[in-house]
Amino acid sequence: MPIQLLSIETSPELPTEADVVVIGGGVVGVFSAYYLARRGVKVALVEKGRIAAEQSSRNWGWCRQQNRDARELPLATKSLDLWERLAAETGEDAGFRRCGLLYLSNDEAEIAGWAKWGEFARSVGVTTHMLDAREATARGAASGRSWKGGVFSPTDGTADPGRAVPIAARGILAAGGSVHQMCAARGLETHGGRVSAVVTEKGTIRTRTVVLAGGAWASSFCRQYGISFPQASIRASILSVGPGPEELPAALHTKAVSVTRRSDGRYTLAISGGARLDPTPQQFRYWREFLPMFAKRWRSLAPGGLEGWRSGHETLARWRLDAPTPMEACRILDPVPNARQISETHARAVHLLPALRNRPVTAQWASYIDSTPDGVPAIGEVDSLPGFILAAGFSGHGFGIGTGAGHLIADLVTGTAPIVDPRPYSPARFSKGAWGKVAEF
Repeated sequence: MPIQLLSIETSPELPTEADVVVIGGGVVGVFSAYYLARRGVKVALVEKGRIAAEQSSRNWGWCRQQNRDARELPLATKSLDLWERLAAETGEDAGFRRCGLLYLSNDEAEIAGWAKWGEFARSVGVTTHMLDAREATARGAASGRSWKGGVFSPTDGTADPGRAVPIAARGILAAGGSVHQMCAARGLETHGGRVSAVVTEKGTIRTRTVVLAGGAWASSFCRQYGISFPQASIRASILSVGPGPEELPAALHTKAVSVTRRSDGRYTLAISGGARLDPTPQQFRYWREFLPMFAKRWRSLAPGGLEGWRSGHETLARWRLDAPTPMEACRILDPVPNARQISETHARAVHLLPALRNRPVTAQWASYIDSTPDGVPAIGEVDSLPGFILAAGFSGHGFGIGTGAGHLIADLVTGTAPIVDPRPYSPARFSKGAWGKVAEF
């Protein structure tokens, strides 16, 4: 794995029963278990590979309200507050800083769109500052060019993707929960029409409540129980460069490229929305549901290869509980980055910020970003299977809103007043279609 990921210990024994079993050790699953454990719930987290080894450690690290879809904005705002509390709760630094996010543009239509969003944001109490040409050029001085405008969101920030989720997982252990790596959940047992147990490769855990936070694997898992969850993944390629003496923006977005400073001084470089579409059986299954999304965003996608088909995360196959599953055949989704995209991203970043020119490339990697047809996550109990809570389809936004999503899931499980209105995230909406409702941002 090219990414730097903090390793944590695995609980020595798999419990025979738990109040809640969380399937998936990414940001959403870990924070769900974290907030449940802190409430005294007996929770077991099972992960087929390593904690945060897939998309949760391969993202930009942005924790933002800026340009969020209206349905996600309340969750984003609450998430920032929770990110800020994490260090005090765990005693460890997850790298979260409210460094502010800077957007720059010379496209008047793009600037107008940001201004329109800013009017909405201010109406719900979010702080965002539109920048005129003089202000944008001053904030973007490291680019050495003039800008027509921009926006700065001072209360937004970043966290360290390689540390944040493992640190929260250690918080689960400290609060009395258990964490089980290299332990794939093969499936569920039911009794009387509701969840009664989780069958793993290492044994069975009796429980009445399961949270499936399986990321790109969630839809194929749901299919085993006749649950239709439309989900499709794209392959994004990212790189990082080494630190240097120049002072550059901590988090900068432009249409051409986005740049993020890491806590160790390195910079992550990525093209927003730029990704490859690797065909899979699941994509063919749900192509109709994704037509509105594709029609809106096809310009940022390019054809991919057969990696997604081979990895098995979007298979239509059925599997047995007493034999190895696709999750055991592919412990960690670690796709090959697209060389052309890596080269283009680096060239654009150096053109934007000349100070990056002499910094060595320290790593390059790829990840699968799972999406729903409307670009908004599915969070909630599945009506057809009581006790089964789905939390997936975060559409590239999961890291930033993972704290809030985990808190919301803990609220739903314990019957506590929810941190935000859960209705926009209900999985039931997909049975009614999501046409014309694709997220703006």
